[in-house]
Amino acid sequence: MSSKVTKIEKVTVAYFFTVKGKSIPFAFMSMAIHALRARMFTGISFAKLLGTGSGETFTPSDANLYRWGMVVVISKDQLSAFDQSSIIRGWRRRSSSEFRAVMTPISSHGLWAKKNPFDFTTPLVNPDAKIAAITRARIKWSKNFIFWKSVPPVVTDLHQSPGFIAAIGIGEAPIGLQGTFSLWESAAALRDFAYKGAAHQKAIAQTKEIDWYAEELFARFEVVEIRGEISSDTAR
Repeated sequence: MSSKVTKIEKVTVAYFFTVKGKSIPFAFMSMAIHALRARMFTGISFAKLLGTGSGETFTPSDANLYRWGMVVVISKDQLSAFDQSSIIRGWRRRSSSEFRAVMTPISSHGLWAKKNPFDFTTPLVNPDAKIAAITRARIKWSKNFIFWKSVPPVVTDLHQSPGFIAAIGIGEAPIGLQGTFSLWESAAALRDFAYKGAAHQKAIAQTKEIDWYAEELFARFEVVEIRGEISSDTAR
């Protein structure tokens, strides 16, 4: 007698909320509380609450205390329930703007907190879809200063790249756990930045030469649905 195993379809969801000034204490407290609650939510296999910044230097001076993020991997059949959960409604009630991107990973390399949460990759379905990229790294403490010096030229190239829409610095801590969420008009635009940009190519070479990461991950996603707007600026 054989049993049929049903494959659970998953998606990755990125939220970014711009909170009001009086809600900054709520955001700080929620970093720990909501991360735990989200991980316990039915259908979620990965959840991270994130602070954000301009991503210009990846130092604490970049921090934007008005914008906060969340990345979760969730089964498709639980997405609507999570979107209406007390976790999201709590952020929504205290926010002046909300951005949500529902995405499917098309490639993912490396580890985030000792696992690859986006290992359910599938080929790009819609060639005209917008593409999102998430980079995340745990930087070795002894390498922070040299890493910070290498960032500005890459950021300049990023913002000048054709097809670039927006980028937000993301992190689980002010120092040492750094990353970027970026949005692109097409897969080709992202590839051109990644493989043709001089500053980015230099940074890739330095990564191998200097060995500044204790852990790193790079993932690309097909954007299935967008709600709200996103920008690289830190205006509140």
